[in-house]
Amino acid sequence: MNIVSVPLAVLRLQYKIVRFPLQLIEDQFMSRLGTEAPARVMYERTLGVLDGAVGSVLGDQEVEQRGAALTKRSDALLRAAELDAEASRKEAEADAELEAERQRANEQQVEAQEAKQREVEQARKREEERKRTAAQEAEQRKQAAAKQADEQAAQRKQAAEAAARNEREKIKASEEKAASPAKEQLQEAADKQSEAADKRARADRVEDLAESEAANRKNEKAAGN
Repeated sequence: MNIVSVPLAVLRLQYKIVRFPLQLIEDQFMSRLGTEAPARVMYERTLGVLDGAVGSVLGDQEVEQRGAALTKRSDALLRAAELDAEASRKEAEADAELEAERQRANEQQVEAQEAKQREVEQARKREEERKRTAAQEAEQRKQAAAKQADEQAAQRKQAAEAAARNEREKIKASEEKAASPAKEQLQEAADKQSEAADKRARADRVEDLAESEAANRKNEKAAGN
C-alpha cells in the first residue's frame, strides 16, 4: 500500500462520515420538496459542488462523478428554472403590455367617443345658432319689408289724398266757374223782382191814395148836399 493512499483512504472515510448527515438531510427533508424546488436544487447543487471538489482532491472518481452529475443536474434545473422565470417574466410583461395596450385602446375609444360627442354637440349648437341667426335675419327682413310697405302705403295715401284734394279743388273751381253766370242771372232776377215789387207797392199806394181821394170827394159831396 502506498503511504499516500492511507491518509486519502482516511480522508475518504471521514468525508463519508461528514457527508452522511448531509445526505440524511437530503433524504429526509429535501426529497419532500419538488424536484425543481429552488431550495432543493440549490442544496443538491451545493452537495454536487462539494462532492466534485472533494472527489477531485481525494482522487475518488465515484464521488467526483456523482458530484459532477449532481451539479450538472442542478445547473440544468437552475437553468430551466431561470428560463421558466424569464418566460414567466416575459409572459407577464407581454400580459402587462397587452393590458396596457387594451387600456390605451379603451382610453382612445372613450376619447374618440367623447370627441365625437363633443363634435356632435358643437354641430348641434352651430345649427341652433345658425337657425337663430336665420330667424333673426328673417325677422329683420320682415320688419324692414313691413316698414318699407308702410312707408310706401303712407306715400301712396298722401299722394292719393293730395290728388283727391287737387281734384276737389279743380271740381270746386269748375263748379264756381259754371255757377258764376247763374248767380248773376239770379241776382238780376232778384233785382227785377224787387223792382217789380217796388212798382206794385207804389201802384198800390197810388191806388190807395186815389180811392181815398175819391172817398173824400164823395163824402164832401154828400156833405154838400
